Amino acid sequence: MAKPSGPTGAPTSASDIAPNGKASAAKPRSRVRRAITIVALVGLGLGVLGAVSAGVVWSMVCGGDTCPSLAGLDQYQPRQATRLYAADGRFIAEIGQERRTLARLDEIPPDVKNAFLVVEDKRFYSHGGIDFYRAVGAAVANVRAGGVVQGFSTITMQLARNLFPDRLDARDRGPTRKLREGKIARAIESQYSKDRIFELYLNQISFGSGAFGVEAASQRYFGKSVREVTLAEAALLAALPKGPGRYNPRRFPERAVQRRNTVLELMRRAGVVADSSASLAKAYPLRLARRRTGTAETAPYFVEYVRRQLEGKYGARLYERPLKVFTTLDLDLQGAAERALDRQLRIVESGQVGDFAHRTYEQIMARAAGGGNDPRGQSAYLQGAFVALDPRSGAVRALVGGRDFGDSQFDRATQARRQPGSTFKPITYATAIQSGRPPSYLIDDAPLILPQLDSTKPWTPQNYDLKFLGPMTMRRGLEDSRNMIAIRLGMEIGEASVVEMAAGFGISTPVPPFPSIHIGSADVFPLEMVGAYSVFANLGWRVPISPIVRVENERGATIYSAEAERVQVLAREEAWLMVDMLKDVVRRGTAAGSVGQHFRIPSGGKTGTTNDGGDVWYIGFTADLVAGVWIGFDQPKQIMANAQGGRLAAPAYTTFMREVYERKPAPPDWPRPPALTSRYTDEVTGLLHGPQCPVADAYTEFYLPGTEPTRECPRRAPAPPRP
Repeated sequence: MAKPSGPTGAPTSASDIAPNGKASAAKPRSRVRRAITIVALVGLGLGVLGAVSAGVVWSMVCGGDTCPSLAGLDQYQPRQATRLYAADGRFIAEIGQERRTLARLDEIPPDVKNAFLVVEDKRFYSHGGIDFYRAVGAAVANVRAGGVVQGFSTITMQLARNLFPDRLDARDRGPTRKLREGKIARAIESQYSKDRIFELYLNQISFGSGAFGVEAASQRYFGKSVREVTLAEAALLAALPKGPGRYNPRRFPERAVQRRNTVLELMRRAGVVADSSASLAKAYPLRLARRRTGTAETAPYFVEYVRRQLEGKYGARLYERPLKVFTTLDLDLQGAAERALDRQLRIVESGQVGDFAHRTYEQIMARAAGGGNDPRGQSAYLQGAFVALDPRSGAVRALVGGRDFGDSQFDRATQARRQPGSTFKPITYATAIQSGRPPSYLIDDAPLILPQLDSTKPWTPQNYDLKFLGPMTMRRGLEDSRNMIAIRLGMEIGEASVVEMAAGFGISTPVPPFPSIHIGSADVFPLEMVGAYSVFANLGWRVPISPIVRVENERGATIYSAEAERVQVLAREEAWLMVDMLKDVVRRGTAAGSVGQHFRIPSGGKTGTTNDGGDVWYIGFTADLVAGVWIGFDQPKQIMANAQGGRLAAPAYTTFMREVYERKPAPPDWPRPPALTSRYTDEVTGLLHGPQCPVADAYTEFYLPGTEPTRECPRRAPAPPRP
């Protein structure tokens, strides 16, 4: 048989012949090698192409200004809340969109740091900003699930997202955002130490309920510094950032404990806590600090009042940089005001001072069971407000704007407009004194019938007792709060003069020039109405009301300091006459039983009640303190039959003043200005007392020079006893 040869299939060498005469398998193997080589080259080409493409994409994700500059991050300080301090330097509250107190990394306990590392990024100290092992695992899990079920954000990536929320919207779960987030994280890692990144993260992250950073969260939930937390509390802190709302320990305590215990188990498996410690911590009960409602736990209405003032002054800057605000609040007086008002409201509701036919605060809150208020923040139960001021400086020493800030944040002291009733009368009387009328000036307490512009029915005002007592002095008319005396006196001197005087006293709300204003028909802010009495306490000078002493920026530099701009409203002699008349209200007038009999320090004041019995007031003052009480319903209605400020509101003032002056020295009485003259005067006629008039009706009256009576009273019978 002929042997095949050459290209026709003949073997080219002996090696191509197997021992048994068959062709060798080398040729197929060489083909495999060539195929592998080709695949490798193609793969290498694709890899290079992919790397180039990835590089292009990597460079494009932060093209233009889509990624922020990291310049200055080493000086970056997370946004902190503005802190408020009382007059004596004690801390009151924080205000701001983010409540945060910075903590250095070396101040944060190891348990807290380990809990976050185990839960959020266990390879934090070994990767360069992106954990590729975790990224691959997350990709596999997401492919298997057919959706996003697992993330791979590192602590650095989360920090990038929190530092630049405008560039890295957490709602965008697309790959572009992740690439951008990763690139920023890599840039952060290349410039800053791991400890600095971890510290920023722990101070930046949200824990819900307005708390940002571990220190604020610890204070919010546990009422103590992060330096003092237990292992169980450390685990709970680490549990919250995954879902601050979902794991809120106040709203979902069982869910929060379950998540906390998951964190503890992860810590045990990672070997950062002992088995026994983890088991003990899992059994630890959930113990939270007393719930904080609204803006602050201490003096919440005052804090909110200050916040509005600061926002009006600094705008958005208030929430961007931390300020230190030193306020005028006296925490002792604030506590006394809160106790006095709460006590009196409960007494009124209990029926001890009259038939209270409405549902009480306790009944309404029990039925509400967590229900909300209407959008205006009104409440259905009896409300109150209390304000105390230092008349010399205008400093707000205490402010209570309502009964329950957690239920209604509407501030009745600074935001409500209420009719002041008879507490407005001293402004009318002060106008009369300034016009040259002495306290002994006679006015007729007689019926009035006045036309009304908006009605065909005339206005026929009444006194609270529905009686008319005839002519009497201005002093007695104010002392007994006779409506007819105030109206007739105001009409004599003119409504325009009274309106001008009200503005001088600091009333900013409109006071229409109608006769009804003389008995308090024009709405006022309670804070301003109380502040108006500072003119009397200061013997004629008004000082603008201010709740702030000074404001410092984050560097400690003073950027605002309150300056008392004193304005003289009454001459010293005129003001002293008004003080003496208002002291008679306390000594023997409408406040004698509720104030004068229980509070002996020299003071003046005025009760107030609206015609419908829907607002009751008392505003009083000493030489160094002015305080006022308002009680009523948000939707005005009669509190009870025969509601009177002397019975319903004044006792709260007395309780407050007695407590205050148990701790501080009593101020002296107001010295009588030497320019004033005195005369022995007949109370019934307002004339000089002579031998022909009853001695029982004689008293010493004081006068501005030139306003003294010149005639003696005629012979007459003694005046009947007062009702």
